[in-house]
Amino acid sequence: MALATNNNGSSTFSGINVTPLVDIMLVLLVIFMVTARLIVSQTLPMDLPKAATGGEQQIIFSVSVDTAGQMTVDSRKVKDDAELFSLARSARANNVDLRAVIHADQSLSYGRVVRVMDLLKQSGIGKIAFGVTPTTPETMSH
Repeated sequence: MALATNNNGSSTFSGINVTPLVDIMLVLLVIFMVTARLIVSQTLPMDLPKAATGGEQQIIFSVSVDTAGQMTVDSRKVKDDAELFSLARSARANNVDLRAVIHADQSLSYGRVVRVMDLLKQSGIGKIAFGVTPTTPETMSH
């Protein structure tokens, strides 16, 4: 802050005009807010596991369905949907944070996979993922 003297001897206050600086900062703030919103909306929503230590293991209920529709749960054959439902319900009773992974053959009908997913949801397992074989983008076009 500086005081300047006029021709008539009176002093006037002359300072730095911060209005352009504030305008620029507000424009930058709006730009950052918009771009941050776009970046967040392009990501996939994921429910990532939380762990306080690296030694803890997450329990996963693994369901595999082959081309004939036969199911195995944690490498144990399951005869029908009712048995899958009871196994899923008892596993969910033991662990409220249980996650399920469905490994289904790609030639299996869509309805069968949805039925397995529906049984898992009815049993109380809400966190369901699908197992895939990792591949590179070049091999996906085939």
